[in-house]
Amino acid sequence: MRVKQVSVFLENKYGRLARVTQVLSENNINIRALSIADTTDFGILRLIVNNPDKAFDALKVDGFTVSVTDVLAVEVPDTPGGLNGALEILGQAGINIEYLYAFLQKASNAALVVFRVEQMDAAIKALEAKGINILTGEEVYSL
Repeated sequence: MRVKQVSVFLENKYGRLARVTQVLSENNINIRALSIADTTDFGILRLIVNNPDKAFDALKVDGFTVSVTDVLAVEVPDTPGGLNGALEILGQAGINIEYLYAFLQKASNAALVVFRVEQMDAAIKALEAKGINILTGEEVYSL
């Protein structure tokens, strides 16, 4: 149920993001989803890719500061209020969401959202108990 997310620390300098995508391209790694949070001096690029272990190794070899974090890929109804339902389930279970971002592709008629939560096992249990589909890493990497 857990998906590996690759996080890259980027100095806020010309060409750094392009270099990340070049390294991934050269290693035949496809980006499935991404998010960037930045400040004036640096940013954190979060990626879901088809081969996270290979991406980690390739970026590390190229000199990037990189880490791998477990996240959840959750299907929510692609209707008004669809995301709110999942957020309410997590809130009622007392689970804090550190961040989230949406997928660029769909696995079905549902929207896909990546969640990073503090209590991963409790989040999985709470969401599944309410019928929310959580994709496996293999399902996400093959989208």
